[in-house]
Amino acid sequence: MGAPKISTAESAVMEALWRKSPLSAEEIAAEVAEPQGWTLATVKTLINRLLKKAAIGATPEGRRYLYHPLAPRADWLAAESKGLLDRLFDGRLAPMVSHLSQAKALTGDDIAALRKLIAEIDEEDAQ
Repeated sequence: MGAPKISTAESAVMEALWRKSPLSAEEIAAEVAEPQGWTLATVKTLINRLLKKAAIGATPEGRRYLYHPLAPRADWLAAESKGLLDRLFDGRLAPMVSHLSQAKALTGDDIAALRKLIAEIDEEDAQ
């Protein structure tokens, strides 16, 4: 089935839950509402959408629910990354890295990390 499609707004709620869970709606709102300019009602709407998508689960605790992620962050990140590559770079990584390089968006640390990753991939392929 794969990771559920999570909107940009919903991803703010998911990030809060991936950082720490379980959380109540009020605790989620405390994490995400102010930076986004949202009300508690908006956060609850996003929570309900995520429940319908089975991206999060809810456990009753007294008169409230505690929410936890069902969709692993790694699955969501993989789907989002693939979608970005498919939409903007015809599914290919090299043109994206080239674009970032030309836009001066790669730091020295980024380049060092890419070199290390390529070396590790080369080493695995040689085995």
